[in-house]
Amino acid sequence: MFNPNMPYRNAGRSGLKLSSFSLGGWTTFGGSVKDYTSVKSILNVAYDHGINFFDIADVYAKGESEKIMGAALRELPRHELVISSKVFWPMSDDINDKGLSRKHILESVNKSLQRIGTDYLDIYFCHRYDPETPVEETVRIMDDLIHHGKILYWGTSEWTADQIQEALDICDKGGYYKPQVEQPQYSLIAREKFESAVQGKTIDKGLGVVTWSPLASGLLTGKYDDGIHGGRLAKMDSLKDNLYTEKNLQRVRDMKKWADALECTRGQLALAWLQAQPGLTSVILGATSIEQLQENLGALKVKITPEVDNELKKIFSY
Repeated sequence: MFNPNMPYRNAGRSGLKLSSFSLGGWTTFGGSVKDYTSVKSILNVAYDHGINFFDIADVYAKGESEKIMGAALRELPRHELVISSKVFWPMSDDINDKGLSRKHILESVNKSLQRIGTDYLDIYFCHRYDPETPVEETVRIMDDLIHHGKILYWGTSEWTADQIQEALDICDKGGYYKPQVEQPQYSLIAREKFESAVQGKTIDKGLGVVTWSPLASGLLTGKYDDGIHGGRLAKMDSLKDNLYTEKNLQRVRDMKKWADALECTRGQLALAWLQAQPGLTSVILGATSIEQLQENLGALKVKITPEVDNELKKIFSY
């Protein structure tokens, strides 16, 4: 499966290597793309292009993403894959079927393993911080899951720098396995939250970083320049309200000259910029078709110079 055109990076200070571009299931597999043949084809193309990291979550399509991606991934060599899932969001109306309690995490990981059809997860993410559960309780069950071989590494998603530090301190004090990866939202559009504190923390403490929504739900491709005619923003009002502003649209238009100069699309430029940022391990792509995936992977050919980096940061300043 090794592809010389795909860079592989260590997940922080761990020995685990992830493809610098990866493929995720959020809103797509099991959601907007429910046909197994289509899902299998997209995952196979990703694998053929050197992608080894596939990111899922139990809450994606209420378990259907794990099921359909798992079915396709089972046809590939397991030892060549890095499979992740996540836990936190409610999976039913039951009072304990949510959060990061010992009970919910143990029950959730077993259900995820069953849906995916694998004996272990390479990475298991705490999908958000849980203010209702002591961090030590979460840390200790994650440590137990590693000792039991159900997961190999654990990570956080959308945690603040202080929350990550709290977990690390507990691990240092108790001798527990530390979180190795943080998964934040990060793109040219969404920079401030990550760059203001979390980025420095992950670099300083040696955590890997895998990012979601790198194209701001398609906004950075320019597809919404002339209005919303389909896509995620047409389906999800929360995304539209947050992203679809005249300021953002103008900034996306302004970046076009730099994409033209580099002979690439705006989407490829946005992905290449993200991949070039300090401390980044892998950029999680979303794709509803083989063509979309292949276009996104064209970002591997785009070289970000210090000048381009600075100009893009000016355009998307905060």
